[in-house]
Amino acid sequence: MSATITGSTGTDALDALRAEAEQAGRELEGAHPSEILRWAADRFGKDLVLASSMGDEVLVDLAAKAAPGIDVIFLDTGYHFAETIGTRDYYADFTDISLRTILPLRTVEEQDAEHGPRLHDRNPDLCCALRKVEPLERGLAPYTAWVTGMRREDAPTRSDITVVGWDAKRNKVKLNPIAAWTQADVDAYVEAEHVVLNPLRQAGYASIGCAPCTRAVAPGEDPRAGRWSGTSKIECGLHT
Repeated sequence: MSATITGSTGTDALDALRAEAEQAGRELEGAHPSEILRWAADRFGKDLVLASSMGDEVLVDLAAKAAPGIDVIFLDTGYHFAETIGTRDYYADFTDISLRTILPLRTVEEQDAEHGPRLHDRNPDLCCALRKVEPLERGLAPYTAWVTGMRREDAPTRSDITVVGWDAKRNKVKLNPIAAWTQADVDAYVEAEHVVLNPLRQAGYASIGCAPCTRAVAPGEDPRAGRWSGTSKIECGLHT
């Protein structure tokens, strides 16, 4: 089923898909993330994709085991930590996923020439739009359903996300299999399954994004405090 059908028939199909997603969200609430991923793989097959910044290693591990061969898109912003690129390469080489790396339309150097250096400091929303949001749109275009690593406890803007729902902005099914997991749940899974983590975790990076806009957090500090520290920005725009 395509998410880009037009006309009355297409509208009816999208309405039916949305209703199916919302029903699945109700029925799968409380299910283990692996069960949610298996349902999605059975339902959507190759029309399912996972979007990962390799700061959600647990989700990639879960998906590789519950939906072997799943497509995973990685947005290479040009600003990632070397540790993040290494984590991406590990999961591409040693787990059962099919990795697609998506690049922005402009290199960092080309963006600097057009907008001036360090756009991320002066206008982080525009930088995210150019290096994350637009590439994601291209990456998701062929798919009907996409998977994210968002959790309800991540930020106030995410407190009401469903495990399966509807992305009205893109007319796609959106899955958040670990939405209900706490950090304790994540840590328990990491220990039980020996999940390979981004090495930045050991250096105090609780939430990992682009290097210029991410810092380590102090013990007891909000995990998202290290993202765009010193600004009012709390989301990159991928989920808003």
